[in-house]
Formats: sequence, C-alpha cells, structure tokens
Amino acid sequence: MQTYTAAVRHEGLSFGEAPRWHEGRLWYSDFYRHGVFSLGSDGERLELEVPTQPSGLGWRDGGTLLVVSMTDQRVLAVAPDGTTSLLADVAEHCGYWANDMVVAADGTAYVGNFGFDFDAWVEGLASRPQGAEIPAPPTAALVVLAPDGAVRQVVEGLSFPNGAVLSDDGRTLVVAETLGRRLTAFDVATDGTLSARRTFAEVDGFPDGICLDAEGQVWFANAIAPECLRVAEGGELTARVTTTQVSFACMLGGEDRRTLFAMTAPVSTATKVSVARDGKVEAALVDVPGAGRP
Repeated sequence: MQTYTAAVRHEGLSFGEAPRWHEGRLWYSDFYRHGVFSLGSDGERLELEVPTQPSGLGWRDGGTLLVVSMTDQRVLAVAPDGTTSLLADVAEHCGYWANDMVVAADGTAYVGNFGFDFDAWVEGLASRPQGAEIPAPPTAALVVLAPDGAVRQVVEGLSFPNGAVLSDDGRTLVVAETLGRRLTAFDVATDGTLSARRTFAEVDGFPDGICLDAEGQVWFANAIAPECLRVAEGGELTARVTTTQVSFACMLGGEDRRTLFAMTAPVSTATKVSVARDGKVEAALVDVPGAGRP
C-alpha cells in the first residue's frame, strides 16, 4: 500500500466539512463558525455566512453555488452576483440534520442527512452497561433534487448517507454510508434518478467525506482515525494518507488535482468542537489526480 503523510496547511477551524476545489482555491464549510470559507495563497476568506450551519457544497455549470443549510434542512442557491435564494426545503425527507451533497453539471443535487440525532446516540452508547446489545441506528434517505429544486426521487434505507461523488460522465454515483461501513454505487439516469444500487466497497472504517480519482478509485476520510484511505471497487485498500488528527472529509485539488486535502478535528461531537478552534486543513501530494464531481 502506498503511504503519504499530510502537512498542516491551515488551523483555527471549528469543524470543517465538504472541501471542494474551485477556481484555484479550496472551499469548505465550517459548521460552528457558520460560514463557507475558501483558502488560497492569500490565506482564508469568508465567502458566505450560513447561520443554520453549512455543509455540502457544489456548483452548477454557470457558477451558481448550492449550499446545504443543515439545521433547517434546506438547500440554498447562491448566484454569481451573491444573491442567495431558497432552492429546496427537504425537511420532510430528513430524520435529522441535512448534511453532505454532490451537484451534477446540470444542477441535479444529491443530498444526504443524518437520519437521527447522532451525538445523542453516541452518548447513549457510552452510558449503556458493558456487554449490552447496541441498538441499530435508524436509516436515512438520499434526496435527488431536480435543477429547479423539485424532489425528483427519495432513496430510502441508507445507513447515514454522507459524502458522494459522480463519475466524469455523470452516469455513476457513489455515496458513503458511514454507519454501514461501505461505499454504495448507483447508475444515474438522464433525468438524474438513481437505480441499480450495489456495493462499491465494504471498508474497515467509517467513511465520511469522499472524492474520486482518475483511476476510478475513491479516497475516503475515516471518521474514527487520523487517516484518509484509497479504495478500489471491490474493497482493496491501495493507499493511505496519515493526518495529525481524525479526518472527516477529503478532496483532490491543486492545479493538477494531485493534492489530497483533508479536513481534520479531534472529534466530531458538537458540544466539544463547537466551542473550540482545533480544526485543521491538512494536505499531501498523491500520485493519481482527481476526477468527477465534486
């Protein structure tokens, strides 16, 4: 297995998510600083304030930015001139906070959600008697939004649908099922709807944010370890990037898309990271460039 070591590029985040490479800068959401930021050679800048916590990001062709607003379970559209409008309210399809998202070139968006109060569930596990059976968490849905914001499809029964990627031709979508410990693939129809659900890879970890490379392999941030792992379809692990703290999302960027950026934090528990500024952007140069979307 190829191994790399990341270096810290930026500090002072609370909890960074949804890293995206766009127009020469790394863009990302920071949950508890309530904003979308970008990072370049001139440092970090605030691009958009989102009081209800931003998560998934993606651009339509033409430059409109879509942003998941987590706690009110909405998707916002930010025009190139900065005008912000409501694209869709997906609350009825969310068991809890809306979360990550990938956006196709035509503006079709695929939006995941927690499905339940994850922090409360984790705290409940910690208080259970030793040896007690661990209850299975509720499943959640992946919502397919048409470019006009209409709900085109709701894919039920996913185990914490999280980061997602689209292949270069837009015909395959892969989503990380974090608590299912797997990556799940779908065929994408011309109208953006999903079918032919299948396992891309079972993984020894909890895949959070993901990105795709030019060899069709997926990098995933392992939400229980200081690492990002590269996995081939079928489950073979082929590379690892080690980070200084737990990795929660990753993105291949840089001018040649060979820099793997990782968003890291000590933990994901809101009560801890929301009052701290221990989040980091870390990066390592890898061999195979990025592909697809985001």
